[in-house]
Amino acid sequence: MSVRIGLIGVGMIGQDHIRRLTQVLFGASVVAVTDVDADRSKSVAEGVRGCRALGSGQEVIRADDVEAVVVTSWGETHEEYVLAAIEAGKPVFCEKPLATTQDACLRIVDAEVAGGRQLVQVGFMRRYDAAYRAVKAVVDDGAIGAPLLMHCAHRNPSVPPQFTSDMIINDAAIHEIDLVRWMFGEEIAATQVLKPRRNSKSALDDPVVVLLEMASGALVDVELSVNIGYGYDIRGEVVGESGTVALAETGDARVKREGLRSHRVAVDWRERFSRAYDVELQEWLDALSAGTSTGPSSWDGYAAAAASDACLEALRTGGRTTVSLRERPDFYMKAQ
Repeated sequence: MSVRIGLIGVGMIGQDHIRRLTQVLFGASVVAVTDVDADRSKSVAEGVRGCRALGSGQEVIRADDVEAVVVTSWGETHEEYVLAAIEAGKPVFCEKPLATTQDACLRIVDAEVAGGRQLVQVGFMRRYDAAYRAVKAVVDDGAIGAPLLMHCAHRNPSVPPQFTSDMIINDAAIHEIDLVRWMFGEEIAATQVLKPRRNSKSALDDPVVVLLEMASGALVDVELSVNIGYGYDIRGEVVGESGTVALAETGDARVKREGLRSHRVAVDWRERFSRAYDVELQEWLDALSAGTSTGPSSWDGYAAAAASDACLEALRTGGRTTVSLRERPDFYMKAQ
């Protein structure tokens, strides 16, 4: 069975998803696309067999031959398109963020609950990375005892000029925020943000250290550096009562010469997480074919937004900020 997909937003990640849906994965065809840049939308559609460019996201969602929707447009548009897909009764995969405010996320949650069917998956792709899944398997089977701490690092070589200090939280740290909820199967209770000495190459609050207090009392520290220069470097280690488990290094060759040892560092997020994106979308397609929903939900999108907002408040005030969540509906009570 091939699911006919309509895709909204054909920028960098939108085009990359079209490539994987049509050339890498099985069980999908892209039949309609749209973008605010109509010429780009038309050009992309011409390169995909059986695909056409439509004038708006709403047209894509309403199209009779579109069975499911992928939203990769600008974050401010996500709420509109996800709500429209829910109203149309069509499954929707939405790249993060689910929406740009907690209130918007809750409107999506309420609409989905009212409809009585889980239709939304949020694009938190780290849950699908083989290294993170291996770490979670060790945590889940109790091999290192109860988790006490997690140390994370999220380092970008550089960011574009329009990147802001707030985006270090809501565009970068949001990945770790969702990741640790999934890793430990619990919510974040409170946050703090520390500002060390500023990187002289950056005009931002860069780096920062985000502290996340989990509901169980476990602590997570996340170092975020967005102008580190040397490459895209993602690290993670869980410290348990009787051992530790860390992300494996990349599979690149290790070189030893002239008294030094080295290995290659990824250039950007596409290189580091390309396979995770493949697995993420393939599992989404498999779930659609089976009539189920298995990935990060609207509730996960809302909970991540609430924790992100608490981190932003902590960044501004320098204090500890609690994370306040609405009571989780039974509708979302499946395993995270």
